[in-house]
Amino acid sequence: MPKIERALISVFDKTGLIPFAETLAGAGVEIISTGGTAKALKEKGIKVTELSAYTGFPEMLDGRVKTLHPKIHGGLLYLRGNPEHVATVKEHGIRPIDLVVVNLYPFEQTVARPNVTLEEAIENIDIGGPSMLRSAAKNHESVTVIINPGDYSEVAEHIISSGDTTLELRRKLAARVFARTSAYDAAIAAHLIKAFGVSSFSTAIRGTDVVKAPDSELPADLRLTTSLAQPLRYGENPHQKAALYGNFQSYFQQLHGKELSYNNILDLTAAASLIAEFGQDKPTLAILKHTNPCGVGQGSNLREAWDKAFATDKQAPFGGIIAVNKLLDLSCAEAIAEIFSEVIVAPDFAPDALALLQKKKNLRLLRVLKNPSQGSPLELRSVGAESYLLQERDLKVITAADVKVVSKRQPTPAEMEAMLFGWKIVKNVKSNAIVYVGPGRTLGVGAGQMSRVDSSRIAVWKAGEAGLSLQGSVVCSDAFFPFPDGLIAAAQAGATAAIQPGGSVRDAEVIAAADAHNVAMVFTGIRHFRH
Repeated sequence: MPKIERALISVFDKTGLIPFAETLAGAGVEIISTGGTAKALKEKGIKVTELSAYTGFPEMLDGRVKTLHPKIHGGLLYLRGNPEHVATVKEHGIRPIDLVVVNLYPFEQTVARPNVTLEEAIENIDIGGPSMLRSAAKNHESVTVIINPGDYSEVAEHIISSGDTTLELRRKLAARVFARTSAYDAAIAAHLIKAFGVSSFSTAIRGTDVVKAPDSELPADLRLTTSLAQPLRYGENPHQKAALYGNFQSYFQQLHGKELSYNNILDLTAAASLIAEFGQDKPTLAILKHTNPCGVGQGSNLREAWDKAFATDKQAPFGGIIAVNKLLDLSCAEAIAEIFSEVIVAPDFAPDALALLQKKKNLRLLRVLKNPSQGSPLELRSVGAESYLLQERDLKVITAADVKVVSKRQPTPAEMEAMLFGWKIVKNVKSNAIVYVGPGRTLGVGAGQMSRVDSSRIAVWKAGEAGLSLQGSVVCSDAFFPFPDGLIAAAQAGATAAIQPGGSVRDAEVIAAADAHNVAMVFTGIRHFRH
């Protein structure tokens, strides 16, 4: 049975390197190495052949050229059982390299640093590393290749037991190499397209870093490459396997609690996006369940905001997600602690509030590191059938100057303020969406119904169940009222003002109904369907 006789090791990440190299040396494997890797091995007394001594050619151009040599790639690529190949390598003094251990310059980490220069980015593009990895992976029938230090132990066990690795293991490792080099190249392309501002018919996505071609609204070609962020116990349901990929940890830091579930992640990102609508102006708190807000409140402090949000619906928040736009203080934390919640998302936690909430072992606490709306301008969704949807994120914000008053009665300043408050909320409710609001608070939420009238009825019913009056409220609709009946029902429930996109063929009838019921109504010209 053939054994691994010669290994080439050249790594940037030296995690676990020494124990693995000691295993190789103990098994009689000749080790060839370069630069810093060779130095690290020699310092631990491990015998190493310098690459330049092995090839007979010095490293040059500041190390840019060292492994691009026929003795390296010939030793990796030649087919061991092919008589012509065997004769050729013998003629040129090329010996087989049976194991390659390489990981790459940290390009992604480099360009993730603030204010990184283009020169720094370019210098961290690895050339020799991917070349060796691809050569070794292509010839995995005979060559073992390791790109991840996490694979050292498995390979070491094989070498200790038999001197070689199995074909099954070599295939697995080779596949990992091509996945990694593909992701690496995509990350380089994404950064350089953005840095150069060049025209491109393709878009590269790494996590949430999306580069859109300047001369095209959306790309003709889409490539997705991203890394595992964390495994998940299961998906939406326990029988579904799942994992999280991308840059989640760049946006959120978990401070306490059990590991996040698939549904937790969907809910908390929805909560963070909703609360981001309100910036840092007024203390605002949102309670969500299944990505829909069931209560949102504003106040002079977060405790007041909690009281308003919780009063909207005192049943749905059980097991819900809470998001705030200010440092979470003890007073608000004490109120929240009275019910069971899954996750709390905040810019930060006061020490006494954190200490109180950490007593609940099942409660996850997350600090927002970065506003989700400041990420990629595009979002990607899988729709099954091996198909994907790519669109610009719905980041449209409106002010009082953007709306058009279409009713005879002008809205009062209080009504206009409530309209703009409610518009930020209805935008984040599953369509068809109807939200009734008062000053700085939700009163009733109707989400995701097949009929807009049904959503309105649910919102009115929820307000009644909570004992909240809709007299003098504002009704918000994410899309136009297709018929006057929805507007009339809102007026009969007590709404005195309405905000909606407009655009129905029956707008004139809806406006007439508003005037007939003395409802002040504005059109935004913007629809906010959310599916």
